[in-house]
Amino acid sequence: MTSVLYDAQGPRAKQRNILYTVLFLLVTAAVVWWVYDSLASKHQLDWIKWKPFFTSSQPWQTYIWPGLRETLKAAAFSLVIALPLGALFGIGRLSDHRWLRMPAGVVVEFFRAIPVLILMITANAVYSEYTTISSDSRPLYAVVTGLVLYNASVLAEIVRAGIQSLPNGQTDAAKAIGMRKGQTMLHVLLPQSVTAMLPAIVSQIVVIVKDTALGGAVLTFPELLASVRPMSANYGANTIACFTVVAVIYIVVNFALTSFASWLEGRLRRGRKSTGVVVGAAPGGGLETIGAPALGMDDGASA
Repeated sequence: MTSVLYDAQGPRAKQRNILYTVLFLLVTAAVVWWVYDSLASKHQLDWIKWKPFFTSSQPWQTYIWPGLRETLKAAAFSLVIALPLGALFGIGRLSDHRWLRMPAGVVVEFFRAIPVLILMITANAVYSEYTTISSDSRPLYAVVTGLVLYNASVLAEIVRAGIQSLPNGQTDAAKAIGMRKGQTMLHVLLPQSVTAMLPAIVSQIVVIVKDTALGGAVLTFPELLASVRPMSANYGANTIACFTVVAVIYIVVNFALTSFASWLEGRLRRGRKSTGVVVGAAPGGGLETIGAPALGMDDGASA
């Protein structure tokens, strides 16, 4: 029996796949046992090293929560600034005007090519030399600046690719009813490309959250990962336990972000399928939105 996608497996192929599966499980079990035995032999799994996280609120209140708060603060500031900047530069790269398209392209390609850590270090040096920002607040400013410059450039490419992924018929249909370029971008292209861009945007948000750790490693920014060293020193060198707890927190935060994005993407797709509007010319020469089912424009041939 065959499928349009692949040929059905024969008896030998099935036996070979079963053998590969068994070998993979055996190797995985051996690796897990080796990791467990190594940690146990070094007393890293002793209850005394994990006990503070389950029996006391002190490590959470003193180290983990303040670090998580700084991480989320830096990530939130970076996202709020980088997202509109990325949208502006992404749209600027699609402009018909050379004087706007070329500078936008240079800025995007320049900051996208520089490692975010270098941007953070440079920003910290600039703030230290040419501003009056206090030394306590300077790491936060430097981390946010580096994240904004880099991620705004990446988001600009995401926006540009999302808009260009739409059929040309969308733009042609908008022109046919007299919409200007700005109106076409605002009312037709951007709303439809958001759904396509959302997974990539959320992936970049996850990157922003994780990259805040670079500021803690180099600029003494008191983020979540930076809390491991003082916490481990205060609780009997339980480094493995501290890193594990911090890793679980990162996983929970990023999983919450991706889950929310999946829900939002599904809601947007259902909304596009179930409802719609028709944009037509108003008597005064502007645009009028009529509350009726929208004409299909996905095939790029109707408006």
